Amino acid sequence: MVKNVIEVRNLSKSFDITSKEPGLKGTIKHFFRRKTKSSKVIKDISFEIKEGEIVGFLGANGAGKTTILKMLCGLIYPSEGSILVAGNLPFRRKENFLKNITLIMGQKQQLIWDLPPIESFYLNASIYDIDKLEAKRRIKKLSDMLEIDNEIFIPVRKLSLGQRMKSELLAALIHEPNILFLDEPTLGLDVNAQRNLRKFLQKYNKETNATICLTSHYMKDITSLCKRVICVHKGSISYDGKLDILLKRLSPVKEISIVCHSKKDAIKLGKSGFSVKNQTNNEITIIIENNLFTSSLKAILNKFDIKDLYINEPPIDEIIGKILIKKKYDI
Repeated sequence: MVKNVIEVRNLSKSFDITSKEPGLKGTIKHFFRRKTKSSKVIKDISFEIKEGEIVGFLGANGAGKTTILKMLCGLIYPSEGSILVAGNLPFRRKENFLKNITLIMGQKQQLIWDLPPIESFYLNASIYDIDKLEAKRRIKKLSDMLEIDNEIFIPVRKLSLGQRMKSELLAALIHEPNILFLDEPTLGLDVNAQRNLRKFLQKYNKETNATICLTSHYMKDITSLCKRVICVHKGSISYDGKLDILLKRLSPVKEISIVCHSKKDAIKLGKSGFSVKNQTNNEITIIIENNLFTSSLKAILNKFDIKDLYINEPPIDEIIGKILIKKKYDI
């Protein structure tokens, strides 16, 4: 049986927030008498993640995704509830725990700007008590996987954003962690760099069985890597389950564009009981519910002599956009 690597129970997090009136008068009043209120950004959430899973956290800006990741890796202390990551309490930051995890944030960097990445790699290896020969082996293996063999000897400031991100990833993985927390890892990368990074993460997960928790606003990251998603809405979990089930729920129909041999054939097809979206000359677009798709398509192919056929689904970004604004999914 696959064991749970992460267990979260009734987790909540509150922050004290101060506010002040504008201007000098407001600054003086704020200095002597601060107005503070408590804001609950994470509200009684519970979930489990198994070893080897890749789980995507979805939500609008400010929903609480990054706060959850920071609590999971021990950077933030929870206000209520409990967290166990690989059998450890994250906020205690014990050595065994830190050697098992890594956190990568797309908007933060750990590489030394004026030095080649290789220098930072050996520094990280030293911090994790990895001897030089073993560090060299790991750097070689990861640089081959990331395809940055030559770039690691060039000063960081001269690397492209994609090359820097790959180097950041190598630096974060040199101690071979079993649990990866990735917060917007493809932020700012071009399409090719994003694709290469996703391919690397898929390969790393397959070879090491590492558990990966991922947040991203690039929907291709989620759809390519994650079979399971956790949707966060204003600090609460609105959905936790398989991504394909959620997508089917939010997009219950498919559109089929059919090119008939003649306008007469298209009119005949339009009168056969299907829901017609539009019709132009010998082309017709019909809407079919997902649960009737196979049988309806067979009926069309058996009864009508068609020239061509295209199956259209709503853009994934459009579907995911619904996730960011909805509160609850009863699936």
